[in-house]
Amino acid sequence: MEFAALVVAGGGGTRAGAGRPKQYWLLQGEPVLRHSLRLFTDHRDIGAVQAVIRHEDVAEYERASARLPKCRPAVPGGKTRQASVLAGLESLLPTAPRFVLVHDAARPFADAALIDRAIKSVRKTGASIPAIPVSDTIKRVDKSGLIKANVERSELRAVQTPQAFEFEALLAAHRRAAKEGLLNFTDDAAIMEWAGEPVTVFEGSPANLKLTTPEDFDRATAYAAQVLGDVRTGTGYDVHAFTDGDHVTLGGVKIPHAKKLAGHSDADVLLHAITDAILGAIADGDIGHHFPPSDAKWRGADSAMFIRFAVEHVRARGGMIAHIDATLICEAPKIGPHRDAMRTKIAEVCGIEIGRIGVQATTNEGLGFLGRGEGIAAMATATIRLPWTRK
Repeated sequence: MEFAALVVAGGGGTRAGAGRPKQYWLLQGEPVLRHSLRLFTDHRDIGAVQAVIRHEDVAEYERASARLPKCRPAVPGGKTRQASVLAGLESLLPTAPRFVLVHDAARPFADAALIDRAIKSVRKTGASIPAIPVSDTIKRVDKSGLIKANVERSELRAVQTPQAFEFEALLAAHRRAAKEGLLNFTDDAAIMEWAGEPVTVFEGSPANLKLTTPEDFDRATAYAAQVLGDVRTGTGYDVHAFTDGDHVTLGGVKIPHAKKLAGHSDADVLLHAITDAILGAIADGDIGHHFPPSDAKWRGADSAMFIRFAVEHVRARGGMIAHIDATLICEAPKIGPHRDAMRTKIAEVCGIEIGRIGVQATTNEGLGFLGRGEGIAAMATATIRLPWTRK
């Protein structure tokens, strides 16, 4: 393996408040940590992603990383960031990467272009970190607040992550520092410099904000709304007839019934309509185009995979699912007792919170084939947010 990524998420996030680590706060409808993990799981050159977390956050981490490829089981961190990185490096030994990118989970706005620059730079130098010029005037002050000197800012840089290094060199430097009892380095570049390894910088990103305080989250929310300003809506409709059976699957939930729905997959009419709505919002065909019923491999397939496919296509364009509203039309079975289970399942499949999922039901008042109880129909609307582009 050439490249692995190490995402450091072992902090308690106390400065962010609310008694919950900041890496699990929601941003654009998803945990901050999920944004940071997906940055690497989606990148073609990253072969494995290793997270370091607090041992008490295992359940939160599993929710945040659900269904993301390349993610290895998280490992517990140490009392300091430095100790957590060392734990993560040790856990990556079996993958034997040539290079490792170390990233703070609290920087969810890094992008693929930044990773590309990290990869290009570390291949040349063996140790390189993102940095941006300091634009403000810098002054040195004493403990009383008295200005002592002006600092020349032309040589100053504000450092970010992901920081990229040759794996074996970084692991050796961390091990040596730990052995000598030097435990308070604030970033991995500082450890490499202490170990005598030259470190270069590459162009960072002004958008690569680190979330630390509640005010940072307010700015991040505003930034996300500005970046994801292309709001689009798609609609979907599907219908399936009844056939002999003993249950129906609606919204991923099995409901006992005197009949089942006929279809090539599991005939989940609700998930099919939602899939078409999401695909329609990004003008990317429909479920029949991507999963034709003429293809035997989709026979009996779990329809959740269709939605996951559509959601990943949204995310591949840098977008997010903002809201889904769906209506089932049938005389039976009763939908009300199963509504929240459906919403929970759909939210899980889409990777968003349940408050962004609406499921309604109505009858056809005895009219037509639906009114005669010959089948079930579903309508859905999906609202998504994409970055502004010309497409």
